[in-house]
Amino acid sequence: MTGRYARLLARLGYAFSDSGLLGRALTHRSRGGENYERLEFLGDSVLGLVIADTIYRRFPGLSEGELTRVRAGLVRRESLARLARDIEIGDYLQLGEGELKSGGYDRDSILADALEAVFGAVFVDGGFEKAREVIERLYRASLASIDPAAVIKDPKTRLQEYLQKQSLGVPTYNMLEITGDPHQQHFVVECVASGLTQPVRGEGGSRRAAEQEAAAKAYASLTEQTGDGRG
Repeated sequence: MTGRYARLLARLGYAFSDSGLLGRALTHRSRGGENYERLEFLGDSVLGLVIADTIYRRFPGLSEGELTRVRAGLVRRESLARLARDIEIGDYLQLGEGELKSGGYDRDSILADALEAVFGAVFVDGGFEKAREVIERLYRASLASIDPAAVIKDPKTRLQEYLQKQSLGVPTYNMLEITGDPHQQHFVVECVASGLTQPVRGEGGSRRAAEQEAAAKAYASLTEQTGDGRG
């Protein structure tokens, strides 16, 4: 097992005592038998706690809402998939024939889930502090690139300033759906902006909240494409 996964283990910076845990963390349900879903469930919680604690300590000037936005950007599917590609998890995934043929080894959802399962496996095998070490190791560059001044700006302002800096047009927000009783409505909007491959959606209990969520997603997508997270 060690030889087969030697390169991945080196990138994680961790050696497993239970050799079966990593294999399970890399096994998709399409393969049959034991798979990564339970470990993914656990890893998702461990990741959320580690990231929350890390940014809480690193950015004492950020409010609860600002910390929430930072955490959401770090643990979103696209961010996890990027990290999984960085350590080439796709090369080690155990997939069923159908998923292999359809390119599951490079699908964002599978890569993100598998990485969370690996975090869960490290937690089960070595405890919380070892899981923290692995997570912080993989997130080092992402954490270092966070600009607190940019986080403090609300998402719509941050997106508009970013687009202006790139000499692109202003974003537009289109209402897609309003549901619920008048006193408890739910809004769905889409943000259309130059550089996005397709509009992104946001939801919330008010139009403003939905637009802010859509803007945050649009900004995160654009800056991931360009590698410029500082807006």
